[in-house]
Amino acid sequence: MIKAKIGDRIDQYARHFIALSPFLTLATADAAGRADCSPRGDYPGFVKVLDERTLALPDRLGNKIADSFRNIAENDGVGLLFFVPGMRETLRVNGSAYVTDDPDVLARMRTEAKAPMLAVVVDVAEVYFHCGRALIRSRLWDPASQALAAELPSAAEMAAEKMNVDPALFEQLLEDGYRKLY
Repeated sequence: MIKAKIGDRIDQYARHFIALSPFLTLATADAAGRADCSPRGDYPGFVKVLDERTLALPDRLGNKIADSFRNIAENDGVGLLFFVPGMRETLRVNGSAYVTDDPDVLARMRTEAKAPMLAVVVDVAEVYFHCGRALIRSRLWDPASQALAAELPSAAEMAAEKMNVDPALFEQLLEDGYRKLY
């Protein structure tokens, strides 16, 4: 009975969830099977449903490492996990992917008069909602849990120490990059 919840296309409920999702994780693996999971986020609806079996994710500025692209070139299998803030359940999508610079696909992902240079297109094999137990246990949406972030050094401090650079300079570079997003 549980397997019956797994579909092979994007139905009306999955389409609506994707339209409201501002954040997902993209799991890929290289040819040797070494896995990588990358966060992706933008305004709700940044992932476009091209048809009931196809999704497109814009490539936005990030860490510029390009692990996902390199992995997709070697191994096209991908897994996506969509989140909607405040919603306990998540949406899982598995399939195969490729990177494109097709102008028609990129135009559909234009925001504030700017289209991405590349997109990841996913041919959907499996789609299903995942129960919210992990999010309930984690208290991810509980504002009180967000206080835990104050116990960590900033991302700039951690990276600066690892790279042996001035933390203030690194913090400024991060803030300048974040400001360009808004």
